[in-house]
Amino acid sequence: MNYSRIKSYAKINLALNVTGKTSGLHQIESIVGFVSLHDVILIKKIQSKKHLISFNGKYSKNIYKKNTISKLLKILEKEKLLAGHRFEIRIKKNIPTKSGLGGGSMNAANILKYLIKKKFINPSKRQLISICKSIGSDVALGLNSTFMVLKSNNHIKEFKNCKKFYALIVKPIFGCSTKEIYSSVEKFSKPKFNKPSKKMLSFDYLKKLDNSLEVISLFKFPKLKNIKYFLEKSSNKSFVRMTGSGSAIVAYFKSEKLCHFVKKKFSRKYKNCWCKVAKTI
Repeated sequence: MNYSRIKSYAKINLALNVTGKTSGLHQIESIVGFVSLHDVILIKKIQSKKHLISFNGKYSKNIYKKNTISKLLKILEKEKLLAGHRFEIRIKKNIPTKSGLGGGSMNAANILKYLIKKKFINPSKRQLISICKSIGSDVALGLNSTFMVLKSNNHIKEFKNCKKFYALIVKPIFGCSTKEIYSSVEKFSKPKFNKPSKKMLSFDYLKKLDNSLEVISLFKFPKLKNIKYFLEKSSNKSFVRMTGSGSAIVAYFKSEKLCHFVKKKFSRKYKNCWCKVAKTI
């Protein structure tokens, strides 16, 4: 059997508010999109007693034996959904880890989506929701790589055929711990996205919003604050925002040319930072 090839796109939080906390978990609302930056997953069914999972690529180091992929397969076996099927899965990691770009969660989401599409598994809607939650809070967002609004009640509203724009994604050599950043949240926002509409995905509307986790991450890591300031001063035709809990900072542009121009300026000043031009999909 030949490998199937899957593109697992990076997730971006164009805006994010922490609205509360229940049972130890934070409630958030977010405007979410996906960009052309992606991991590559190769998967095929094999005759074996166990699954074979391997990682390669620039960001494959320090991925634990217990990861989102192994967790997904273990849950599917526990739910008796795999019917004895075993798979070899190879993931080329192009998305930086601990960046807020959801690489691991999106890998799990895309493999789950593949298994359903190819009819290897047939979970009920309730099972699917439970599986996603058991792996990670943002896995469900990766089941459809499109613009969406995550409401504070965890309901998702998807939007298609939205206007695309360009993103300069920047990440320093260090990452941010999601657990550490969220544990420092002291203030909650009132929900603002409970009536989602397509206008919320427009460039000018997004420009007025923010990510409430930014204050915490920028305080803990002054270099992130400097990076954001530099990007903001590089062009007044963009907006700059941290994605998720960081450490990736994203500058958004309407113009591809301007995006590449700012990338050159940034690369000259911050030689040790990873940066990538991508486009929303």
